[in-house]
Amino acid sequence: MKKHLGIKKVAFLGLCTALALLLAYVESLIPPVFAAVPGIKMGLPNIVILYVLYSLDVRYAATVSLVRLCISSMLFGNAMAFAYSLAGAVLSLAVMWALKKTNLLSGTGVSVAGGVCHNIGQVLVAMVLLDTPQIAYYMLVLSVTGIIAGVFVGVCGGILVKRVPVGKMFKF
Repeated sequence: MKKHLGIKKVAFLGLCTALALLLAYVESLIPPVFAAVPGIKMGLPNIVILYVLYSLDVRYAATVSLVRLCISSMLFGNAMAFAYSLAGAVLSLAVMWALKKTNLLSGTGVSVAGGVCHNIGQVLVAMVLLDTPQIAYYMLVLSVTGIIAGVFVGVCGGILVKRVPVGKMFKF
């Protein structure tokens, strides 16, 4: 017999998606810190994705991430923004999941790897869409910002995992 999602879990995932959307909106209101370097963001919605990854499972983190990406692209972006974000999110989540399974890194270390890989995914899409490999040089700057954002997201996500234990709340 196939396991199905309980109503509580669906509601919880809906709340997580709504929180990730709210954080995406807040992030869209923050003026670019480095105007000369487009595309740099703090990755606030990834706090929720990291929380779901560590509290539940990669399937649920991927679902929350995909739904959030679709809705936020419709509300705050466009098809191109969706393509870049999707590539970054898929690569980032795949790497974070793999690293989480190894238990070699802390949640913050996993988040840093995810932040850098998110930028790698976006640069790869840009290289294909713009048909220019020179964009790869952009990774130097994006790696630094990915590390900084990854530390921030990892610390915040770690606090959430410790203070909001899903299993005890809902008996999943």
